[in-house]
Amino acid sequence: MSGGRQLIGGIKRVNKTFVSADDVAKRAGVSRSAVSRTFTPGASVSDETRQKVMEASQALGYHVNQLARGLMRSESGIVCLVVSELDTPYRARLVRALTHELQKAGKISMLINTDRSDGSVDAALRQTLNYRADASILLSGLPDKAITKLCLDSGQRIVLINRDDDIDGPFRINLDDGRAARVAVNAFLRAGCRHLAFANSEVGTPSLMARERGFVAAAAEFGLEVTVTRHGNTVYESGRKIAQTLFTESTRPDAVFCVNDLMAFGLMDGARHDFGLRIPEDLCVVGFDDIEQSAWASYALTTFCQPVNEIVENSIAWLQREPANEEIRSVNLHAPLIWRKSIRNKTLWA
Repeated sequence: MSGGRQLIGGIKRVNKTFVSADDVAKRAGVSRSAVSRTFTPGASVSDETRQKVMEASQALGYHVNQLARGLMRSESGIVCLVVSELDTPYRARLVRALTHELQKAGKISMLINTDRSDGSVDAALRQTLNYRADASILLSGLPDKAITKLCLDSGQRIVLINRDDDIDGPFRINLDDGRAARVAVNAFLRAGCRHLAFANSEVGTPSLMARERGFVAAAAEFGLEVTVTRHGNTVYESGRKIAQTLFTESTRPDAVFCVNDLMAFGLMDGARHDFGLRIPEDLCVVGFDDIEQSAWASYALTTFCQPVNEIVENSIAWLQREPANEEIRSVNLHAPLIWRKSIRNKTLWA
């Protein structure tokens, strides 16, 4: 950095400016183009010139303006992550994995929080266009589909994770929720359960509703009805509330498929502590996500594992393809069932 000093109110203030390539060229005694070639992979430059430029750069604290360089190639290297529920374990794990792999791929992650459904989300997403983000990865049921179209119309590449936007252009990553629902029904039936329930939130995102529909449909194939109860957000407290609703009915369920692990924890605690039910003797429970807490002894929850590594690998691989080589536009991933102790008679299913 270079700059001067001013005395303001008796306090010395340093005015800093970024060191330019011209500053480096002058100190190294080479041309401006020699500095550019030194920092361009594969460009021709002599060892002597390279050493002079690197020594001058280190002395001055020069850093290549990758954003400006990228914009000259119509690329910024910025990838937006559009996320809600950042405080939930599954979402935090997915964001952590995505940002780590994007960094390894030389990309810059920009995070947009969509927990609030107001104008701030719209404004933040439009701001990404000012930064000329190359792509956006949407990890939530929000924002509105019109924003997805706006990003596409502005030249961004889009990855949609567990969304159902009916728009041409994005790469879609979804889970086979219907298959998971059938596995859950079969597991409950093999455990001797016949009074099935489904615990969902009122958020209504495509993936949550797909699990609900799939479970109801799979149970109907065996002539069974499902009691569906929805409450609040997809969090622990909603599961606890649903337990109070389900277990005060005249016919209480003996098996509950919870739309995610957090709600399963709340439901299990409610069943045990509020109603004295034993798990799995009196009640079998299945969750979804396989977050770290699912393996804790207090829960030992049988749950479907979100294939986070596969989601990330598919996202990065698609973004690194040349646009002309984007024949694959969607992928359906399998979420395997992780057996623990919240379902009876595991041996029958092995």
